[in-house]
Amino acid sequence: MFRIKRPEDPVTPSSTGTRTLVRWRWKIVALLVCLAVIAAAAVFIRMKSQAASTDTEYVETTPEYRSVINVFSESGTIEAADTYEVKALVRGEVMTSDFDEGDTVEEGTVLYTIDSSDALNSVEKAQLSLGQAQRSYEDAVNAQYVCTDIGGTVLSIQVSPGDTVTAGQEVATVRDSSALLLTLSFPAAEAAGFSVGQSAQVTLDGTYETLTGTVRSISGEDTLSGGSLLVRSVVIAVQNAGSLTTAQAATASVGGVSALDSARFEYQRSQTITASASGRVAALCVQQGSTVSVGDAILQLTSDSLTRQLETASDELRSAELSVSDAENALEDYTITAPISGTIIQKNIQAGETIGTDSSSSETLCLIHDLSYLELTLDVDELEILSIQVGQTATITADALPDETFEGVVTNVSSAGTTTGGTTTYPVTIRIDDYGSLMPGMNATAEIVVDSAENALAIPNAAVVRGDYVLVTEDSPSAQNAEPDVSAPEGYVYVKVDTGVSDNDYIEILSGLQEGDTIAYDPAAASVSSSTLSGMMGGMGGMGGAPAGGMGGGPR
Repeated sequence: MFRIKRPEDPVTPSSTGTRTLVRWRWKIVALLVCLAVIAAAAVFIRMKSQAASTDTEYVETTPEYRSVINVFSESGTIEAADTYEVKALVRGEVMTSDFDEGDTVEEGTVLYTIDSSDALNSVEKAQLSLGQAQRSYEDAVNAQYVCTDIGGTVLSIQVSPGDTVTAGQEVATVRDSSALLLTLSFPAAEAAGFSVGQSAQVTLDGTYETLTGTVRSISGEDTLSGGSLLVRSVVIAVQNAGSLTTAQAATASVGGVSALDSARFEYQRSQTITASASGRVAALCVQQGSTVSVGDAILQLTSDSLTRQLETASDELRSAELSVSDAENALEDYTITAPISGTIIQKNIQAGETIGTDSSSSETLCLIHDLSYLELTLDVDELEILSIQVGQTATITADALPDETFEGVVTNVSSAGTTTGGTTTYPVTIRIDDYGSLMPGMNATAEIVVDSAENALAIPNAAVVRGDYVLVTEDSPSAQNAEPDVSAPEGYVYVKVDTGVSDNDYIEILSGLQEGDTIAYDPAAASVSSSTLSGMMGGMGGMGGAPAGGMGGGPR
């Protein structure tokens, strides 16, 4: 707070400087206030002089019930549902191209075939390498096992799990005793008439028990017996029920011809099994006395070298499999099929031409449009995007078809906006199923009803002035709700209204007016901006308190 300086007050340089600064600040504030008042007065004087020189002519009308429809309108370019440029991934001569522009094709239809002789050779080479890798892998697997080459009974196993064996070491014995063999001498002249598979009667020595046998083989060479008789050696097989052994001797007759001697039975097959590699016995696969077949494993070996051998073979096998797959996939690229169902709208390459040359390695072979439906994409301003929803219907008109309209449906409202010059737009996609004569590339406009009110009480948009005020005659029913602090032209009052849907001409009144009211508005004043005056008044602290509005056309 400032106080009046008395003569007795001492004056110091510091106190004098402070008072000088304060006086200077007050002069600045006073100057700014004066300038603001002068500017406001000038505006008022100018606007009042304009109003005084011309009598305001109001248009009077009454609220009416009507449909108010808010329509969003934007233009774009018609596009096909899907478009695909068919390109080649390989080089070669085009062998076939059995289609023409305008043809309709289904997805998977063969469009082009390319000379694939080199690719076929690559597939064959890859398959050969795969066969070699497969055999190497099987050998690596088999190297871990000691197997039998004959079927029969395991007579003995000479090793146990955990034992260390070396390559060539005997590990087991297998014998085939399902049939025993008897080798006898027969007179050569009669034996020449025997045949393999012919039945023989075998008589056991000692017991004279007879068994049935089968001629297994007949020697083709005559030999001289001890009695100077030409003989031939005949092998007879006898099925063993379990009682025959190699200690038993027997003779036989074939076709009524008796053998010249007797002999002991022999086992038809017997094998001493040896390890093919060195290692430790990991497991026994059979037990002594077990019956085995050809190729059955007797025991499993393990060693670092066997493990590495198997891993290497497995890797090589997988690599060969991948090579075959790559070669077969590359071969498929020589047959070019339609990636989508649609219409061929452009064909650039014909049969006999060469594609994939160095100068044209990425040429488009043909162009396909999916015309099952069309799409129209609009760029919608950020201020309007929230009013657009998926499922809304749109009315489509095209510049090229001025007398036709089409119906579309909003199928996508993207949230990925694009900002240009401080304004953000969002793409909205409209699908058109029944598109008639519309074609991709045409310019079209879509109108979307974003809001509507049926049988709504409505007045012209120009009648609603700033602050949602409407000018009504003093004798209107709604005049009883007049705003007392808002001045109005003689014979009128201002009432506050709640508004709803609006279109280009009318706005819905939710409350504040009724059908019997008479409203008035100045079309000329409605177009005059009052932003200068309202901004100045707001900058001076909101002087006046009345809603901002145009002079003569709005509350003041």
